Amino acid sequence: MSDTEFETIIRLVGVTKTYRGVPAVRNVDFELRKGEVHALLGENGAGKSTLTKMIAGVVDATSGRIFHHGREVAYASPHAALEAGIAMVFQETSLVPSMTVAQNLYLGTEKFLNRLRGTYIAAQQFLQSLNFPVDPAAMVETLGAAKRQMVEIARAVHHNAEIIIFDEPTATLTPEEKRHFFALIQRLKAKGVSVVFISHALEEALAISDRITILRDGEVVASGNTGSFDREAIIAAMVGRILSAALYRPREDAKLRKPGRKAVSVQDISMNSIVRNNSFSIFEGQITGVFGLIGSGRTETFKILAGIYKRDFKRGGTIELYDEPVRYIVPRQAMKDGIVYVTEDRKSEGFFETMSIAENLFSGLLAAGHEKAWVVDSRAMRDLSAEWTKTLNIRAINQNARVVELSGGNQQKVVIGKGLVQKPRIVIFDEPTRGVDVGAIAEIHQIINRLADEGLAVVVISSYLPEIKNLSDRILVCRQGRIVEEFSPSEATEEKIMYAAVH
Repeated sequence: MSDTEFETIIRLVGVTKTYRGVPAVRNVDFELRKGEVHALLGENGAGKSTLTKMIAGVVDATSGRIFHHGREVAYASPHAALEAGIAMVFQETSLVPSMTVAQNLYLGTEKFLNRLRGTYIAAQQFLQSLNFPVDPAAMVETLGAAKRQMVEIARAVHHNAEIIIFDEPTATLTPEEKRHFFALIQRLKAKGVSVVFISHALEEALAISDRITILRDGEVVASGNTGSFDREAIIAAMVGRILSAALYRPREDAKLRKPGRKAVSVQDISMNSIVRNNSFSIFEGQITGVFGLIGSGRTETFKILAGIYKRDFKRGGTIELYDEPVRYIVPRQAMKDGIVYVTEDRKSEGFFETMSIAENLFSGLLAAGHEKAWVVDSRAMRDLSAEWTKTLNIRAINQNARVVELSGGNQQKVVIGKGLVQKPRIVIFDEPTRGVDVGAIAEIHQIINRLADEGLAVVVISSYLPEIKNLSDRILVCRQGRIVEEFSPSEATEEKIMYAAVH
């Protein structure tokens, strides 16, 4: 590293941030150097996002000092920080859904007079230079989580900031898209851009970063050059204990659950060109893992099963639930039949962010038309919240905390709880641990395994192959709108699964 690369761009001294008197970040010292990739790691709720939001002008520090190029600063807004050269890509995207990709990309930097066609051409060229396959004319509200993340990343790079903060940028990306993203990071670094990289994928942090800082309970517990860390040391620092090395160990045949009663039989279902003549079965007492790349139709297939999407009216195939044919028009019909879908996009589809934990959990009963939920009983709501908060180990400042105030892992538990209060027979988890730390991953995996052990039919859709291999009793691979392969976890390798997903 050259002398210029040791230049400190950002320095935090004794920074603290409190909410309702409770510290989210406590007395933190942190520095970011020119042209480095600095990984910021920790469990959900450790203070990573809060710390970076103070740097980016999203929230004010309660106490402490922040220096930018040696000058003490306190940016009043993200726009002020952006003008000073600091851009942040949030874990939950901040795009305008009713605008196109190109309009979002140039939002705030538009010329007074511009031609829409020229804007789209420029946006397409810029996105192609980043290897991001996104249509610049598409409305953001029509995009999936992965492509929204690409637009968010592209927008930050377009601002030519000297500091870019990435909060869980790869959570929705496929392996190939991640490869392009990491190449982009190296190009930014070569230009002298400083990068803060927040991720729960520890292997990515070890591979891409120059230095690592680890937070626990709002405090720095370890910091140093990446070479001085390995996965086990990072986990021990993050959680204060050694987690089982079996977190992502493939299942053995002897430990696989035997299939129970056939809960779902799908034959030749189709929806436009996204789902095409897809057939498969789901069994009680088993976890069926589903892997597929973005655009493979995996999520759309199971949204049809959950009544969220409608299959083609003519030649749309058949769905049988416990040997009875079903065709759902709205999700509530599927919920009443015991089918719950836990969404991959918790912010947009999973919870009401300004409502409390209790209100969100109770809304699960309302959504399913539960007979006890027609009249809202405050005491019943509190009792329900207390029961499921304990069952799922949802950690919050207090019972009245709004879900938006929770960490990502605890938000995900609330989303899961909303479904489980309905007492389902079939539960579909779509990316259940996306943007969740290693401690919460272990807890969510325990919940999923417990449901299967209790005899429920469980589906886990995941882009993370070690998770699929660890959880699944059987693995289905989706490609071009249909299930093309089935594996036993013991015989499946990552190479075999990926080959089936691509070829």
